[in-house]
Amino acid sequence: MMSHISRDTNEQTPLQARLNKLTSSIGKVGLVVAFLVLVVLLVRYFTGNTQDDSGKTEFNGSKTKADDIVNAVVGIVAAAVTIIVVAIPEGLPLAVTLTLAYSMKRMMKDQAMVRKLPACETMGSATTICTDKTGTLTMNLMKVTKFWLGQESMEQSDPSSVSPYVLELIKQGVALNTTGSVYRENPESRFEFTGSPTEKAILSWAVLELNMDMEQMKQSCQILQVEAFNSQKKRSGVLSMKKIDHTIHVHWKGAAEMILAMCSSYYDASGLMKEMDDRERNTFKQIIQDMAARLVGIKDPCRPGVKKAVDDCQRAGVNIKMITGDNVFTARAIAIECGILKPGAENIIGAVVEGEEFRNYSHEQRMEKVDKICVMARSSPLDKLLMVKCLKQKGHVVAVTGDGTNDAPALKEVDIGLSMGIQGTEVAKESSDIVILDDNFASVATVLRWGRCVYNNIQKFIQFQLTVNVVALVINFVAAVSAGEVPLTAVQLLWVNLIMDTLGALALAT
Repeated sequence: MMSHISRDTNEQTPLQARLNKLTSSIGKVGLVVAFLVLVVLLVRYFTGNTQDDSGKTEFNGSKTKADDIVNAVVGIVAAAVTIIVVAIPEGLPLAVTLTLAYSMKRMMKDQAMVRKLPACETMGSATTICTDKTGTLTMNLMKVTKFWLGQESMEQSDPSSVSPYVLELIKQGVALNTTGSVYRENPESRFEFTGSPTEKAILSWAVLELNMDMEQMKQSCQILQVEAFNSQKKRSGVLSMKKIDHTIHVHWKGAAEMILAMCSSYYDASGLMKEMDDRERNTFKQIIQDMAARLVGIKDPCRPGVKKAVDDCQRAGVNIKMITGDNVFTARAIAIECGILKPGAENIIGAVVEGEEFRNYSHEQRMEKVDKICVMARSSPLDKLLMVKCLKQKGHVVAVTGDGTNDAPALKEVDIGLSMGIQGTEVAKESSDIVILDDNFASVATVLRWGRCVYNNIQKFIQFQLTVNVVALVINFVAAVSAGEVPLTAVQLLWVNLIMDTLGALALAT
């Protein structure tokens, strides 16, 4: 991963590539016109077809003084060089710098901190945005909405009807297998919960709905071993022993399908242990599909304004892809709610895939299917990096949001890396081009609008400069061919160039 982070390519941004091509073309045209003017004026001078202010022929063979010839040739060369100076848009870097600096200052007010100046204009060229789900599309404020025990939904049933033994096991699992904590200053104050949004949701549910005393649970049990959560196994576990009777329990939590695959039996609400056959396992799978959770159903609502932001991006021709570690059912539901998947589009083959499936495709299959993918669930940071590489190989300008240390390679690889300012790690921020200060996808859409604004401002300046350049070149060329002199002198052209490059850039770039 560190090799990906430390690698720093000096690739040109899309705008830089286009501007370099444009300035090269304009410079070549200016050189050609200047050369033609130089040749025409020299030919007309040395053939005696030019007159001075008194009407006399300027060049009269051997009768013309050497000083007069030198002065005339120097004047002709100066006129040609001035045409080159006017033709080459040297004011373009000033205009680009001004509009980027102005946009960067305004973007800061819109919750986007630009770390690398070229990222402003690169965002205007973005064709694809790969975004996370939790905290970016959603509010990251989770709440337990359903609770299943065995095959029975406790939404309609009173939890007090649950067997005390089973209820005790549930409280043990919640209190011991957690990285969160519960704090209460005094009996009259409200509970405060810390930890990840999921942890806080489950702890809040257990304390407020099941009357769990977390401190008592921890004191009554001894933790023997802990297996921390990781993105490969997608589960965490704890081995505990009750201090009273020395009974040992193992409590697991994590991705629904991962936990279900480990189970051979289950408790019902009455405390009766039942064997899990294929029919009952399929029933649980159906519950998981409907609930997207194991023990409890947790909902993380979409942020206000996200659906409109997604619609705005799609109308602007930018494709939105959601890459998440959640299961495919949760990912599909959120994608539909946010507008990333249109109703009915979720049934299109290839629109929703899992990270492992995408990873196992051949290179040709990935390149063929990557454009169709709207949602990639159960994905790892390396899956995100793999998708980014495929999109870039197909010619897309890609922006990616990320908040974890493992997202750093993808943030470094893409054209525009967008890290999260609240949840993002320092490694992710250092690897990104722009930091989204409020972790909101609506701010990503705002960055896109500012990128398009940069493009529009630069287009206006180029249009203005080309208008002046073309007029100056045409007037001088036509006059040189027809009359043998240029109506716009070197000093006049330089004044036009000075005003155009400074005042014009200042007016149109902001």
